[in-house]
Amino acid sequence: MTDKRDIDVLRAPVAERRRWVRDAFHNISRRYDLLNHVLSGGIHVLWKRAAVQAARLGPGESGIDICCGTGDLVARMARAVGPKGHAIGLDFAPGMLAVAARRLAGLGFADRVTLICGDAETLPLADQTVDAATFAFGLRNVAHPERALREVYRVLRPQGRLVILEFSQPPAKFTRAVYDFYSQTIIPRIGGWLSGRRDAYQYLHDSIRQWPNPEQLSDVIRGAGFPDARYRLQSGGIAALHLAVKA
Repeated sequence: MTDKRDIDVLRAPVAERRRWVRDAFHNISRRYDLLNHVLSGGIHVLWKRAAVQAARLGPGESGIDICCGTGDLVARMARAVGPKGHAIGLDFAPGMLAVAARRLAGLGFADRVTLICGDAETLPLADQTVDAATFAFGLRNVAHPERALREVYRVLRPQGRLVILEFSQPPAKFTRAVYDFYSQTIIPRIGGWLSGRRDAYQYLHDSIRQWPNPEQLSDVIRGAGFPDARYRLQSGGIAALHLAVKA
């Protein structure tokens, strides 16, 4: 029998890909934050801070972080909306949500946060119920990103903000070559050693290579109903921060 790790994830049928991604992220959840710090040199913290700032959440508002992982963006949202606001974290990997719950309880934010084990393509929220929605390195793992974006459009209130932080390909040839070598060679080795799931970090590289460039992703966002989608590159184009507002 073929090991569930020995599949071509990006070419697998949708149901099989969903199971693989859920299993991989569930299994690396306990060391996920450590690996993010090590593999990014801590710069992911700056990117995520910029993402929450771009969401422009204020006291008393509500926001959802989709594919929330271990809850670092949800914690920032909870701080921004204050005790009268509400932050939601949604992920389909139970291990990630367990880590997120411990983080939020330790920060004293449990009373203003709801964590949901669910699917980004079918958000369990009513129409026009949140002021902002974010994805931080999660949209790339969704089987049908365009469906997830249409769901976001549905649940956002008028003038609600969409923020997507996602990996990209640096436009400068030298930077791109260095980054590609690092993500293809170094990240799987270190990630595999620390997490026990080298395949998960090989998937990281492969999925980035196949992900749309910022202009193409902006077109997908516009196709979901957001007319003013725009972006700005982060760290020379290693990541891109996409911004859009519901008309």
